[in-house]
Amino acid sequence: MIPYIANTPEDIKEMLRVIGVGRIDDLFRDIQPAYAPKAFNLPPGRSELEVTAWIHRLASKNASHLIPFIGGGYYDHYVPAAVTALVSRGEFYTAYTPYQPECSQGTLQALYEFQSAICALTGMEAANASLYDGGTALYEAAMMAIRITGRRKIIMDGGVSPIYRKIVKTYTSNLHFEFAETPVVHGQSNRQEIYKILDKDTAAVILQNPNFFGAIDDHADIIAKAHQTGALAVESVYPISLGLLKTPGEMGADIVTGEGQSLGLPLNFGGPYLGFMAARREFIRKMPGRIVGETVDQKGRRAFVNTLQAREQHIRREKAASNICTNVSLCALQAVIYMCLLGKEGFKELAQLNLDKAEFARRQIEQIEGVEVKRSSPTFNEFTVYLPQDASEVVEKMIAKGFAAGFPLGRYYKGMERYMIVAVTEKRTRQEILDYARCLREVLCR
Repeated sequence: MIPYIANTPEDIKEMLRVIGVGRIDDLFRDIQPAYAPKAFNLPPGRSELEVTAWIHRLASKNASHLIPFIGGGYYDHYVPAAVTALVSRGEFYTAYTPYQPECSQGTLQALYEFQSAICALTGMEAANASLYDGGTALYEAAMMAIRITGRRKIIMDGGVSPIYRKIVKTYTSNLHFEFAETPVVHGQSNRQEIYKILDKDTAAVILQNPNFFGAIDDHADIIAKAHQTGALAVESVYPISLGLLKTPGEMGADIVTGEGQSLGLPLNFGGPYLGFMAARREFIRKMPGRIVGETVDQKGRRAFVNTLQAREQHIRREKAASNICTNVSLCALQAVIYMCLLGKEGFKELAQLNLDKAEFARRQIEQIEGVEVKRSSPTFNEFTVYLPQDASEVVEKMIAKGFAAGFPLGRYYKGMERYMIVAVTEKRTRQEILDYARCLREVLCR
């Protein structure tokens, strides 16, 4: 069928009549005037050379020279050259939604291996073939818990990333769920407050380990308490930390989510990133997204299939398992290549290196007069410091010295304007850490 194109004013008038509007501007009446385009007077075209030069000038404005000590869910880890080389091969640039999955064995096997790696990492029994990012993955987990339990109350620990909490609330703003948030105490989840509001209406308790302040916590007791009321436990994790820490599976978690950026994806300006989800086997039919399984074909050869796919082309409006229609499969492939290159022992060594360098940085920073490094809870590679000045101002001054010094907590937590999160990864050298501490001392002593 050849599409009809309106070429005359009469054609346009007839089209507007059919759809029930008087003029073209009526199509955009829902857009507030402040956000409406002022004009469509586009500049004249430019040559490839001119456009390339213009883009380079724009890129040069980015402060890419800064040495990052920022965490908060996104981390500057080293990406081995082999990861980029392998994921850049042309064979992998296929459609990420295999509508005829049996014809996409390579894509399906890559996602199957990704699922297997996520299960091994989290200690869970089943995983799906990736989600959009860590924040929306947590939202998906909340919705999954509501579908499983039939309840509508969600308890979120105050140590869960405020960015993730905002994402969850945004996506559920019109769904009439009940949310309750509990504060942290000395960096740990507040057991008393959680138990006080945990009841028969609770669908899930959402926790994070390490939490947004960098504190490590064993949530096994909270999870056991949640199970006594019939509620589920959702754990958001930082995957690199699982090279050393107790897994969510060992704690008894029901659903596990996280941001996979640290698994071989570089820091970019907003993505693309990678959400992952794992769960207990009994909940597999309530999981969103695609689940790839292994089988054999008619000749007995190993083969892969879309065992379950409850999204995208199968959307049923409000009854759909998910309405976030992407799964960033190429990022998932990059993550599984990264995990396979490191291997089990390499992953442990990486986690230990992050911990050791963070501890070294803590010792240097706490020697600065007026600075207090919070040590009420154990941490992994991220920790909270108290400064004698406003943290946002300190961060701005440190930029002039070549450092992205940390994440000011006052932006999300009222009364914590002098607190800052500092993250240290394997990329930070001894000299960089010493220079950071020296510059921080100079900034604070002015």
